[in-house]
Amino acid sequence: MTGRTSSKTGVWLLLLPALCVLCVFFVYPLEQMLTRSVYDPDFTLRHYKRLLAEPAYLQVLRATFEISAIVTLCSLILGYPLAYLLSQIKPRLAALLMVIVIVPYFTSVLVRTYAWMVILGSQGIINQFLLWTGIIDAPLPIMYSRTAVTIGMTYIMLPYMVLALYSVMRGIDTSLMLAAESLGATRTRAFWRIFVPLSFPGVAAGSLLVFILALGFFITPALMGSQQDSMISMLVESQVETYFDWGFASALATVLLICTLVLFAVYERLVGLNRLFEAKL
Repeated sequence: MTGRTSSKTGVWLLLLPALCVLCVFFVYPLEQMLTRSVYDPDFTLRHYKRLLAEPAYLQVLRATFEISAIVTLCSLILGYPLAYLLSQIKPRLAALLMVIVIVPYFTSVLVRTYAWMVILGSQGIINQFLLWTGIIDAPLPIMYSRTAVTIGMTYIMLPYMVLALYSVMRGIDTSLMLAAESLGATRTRAFWRIFVPLSFPGVAAGSLLVFILALGFFITPALMGSQQDSMISMLVESQVETYFDWGFASALATVLLICTLVLFAVYERLVGLNRLFEAKL
């Protein structure tokens, strides 16, 4: 009994530094954010009432969810075939291609965003090529639009989707599809009736991950979007940096946190968070 108690004490002692760091850099700032959103200096809900009363703020909130949903859908459409290809080829080649997918992680988001600004600009590669071929007479206004924001964010979010999908797809037994084909099913029918349902945990995990990360995106929409494409993170930044309204900024951040928790609750209800962690392993 004494040995078991000392073992538990040793485990807690090992965890103590990590718990202290977690409390200082996560729990305390979170507590301050929640407190500032309802105390100014006394208890008040005026920051939340202001958010609900101003149509401009609701428009920003709606734009945030719309852009995040579009980016998630685009990442899924582009990432699913790529992940499927990686799961079907030889492991050595798949590992090489996976390195190429992961390489952008080692580059700053700011640098990648600036690269897309150069590509999509009025003097960028796309417009110059279209002008050279005679398809257009004047540069297309791609930059500073929702299209540009979607392209930039999808490019950054795509590796997350591919990793989540690939980790599930590589564990699917392909002999099930062969068995279906031997029973008379076409390859396409076997793919849609067997492979796709089995890959659903990866689809759900990747979609949830990309959507949540997209909700808090700041750099790409701030540099590549227009005023109509402002996201809630940009609104939080302006309230802090320009208006010094920490209370309203905290309320906005709290709403974003609540939305994220609701998404996790829905995912737990429909799929189960254990499937999420399985998909990421």
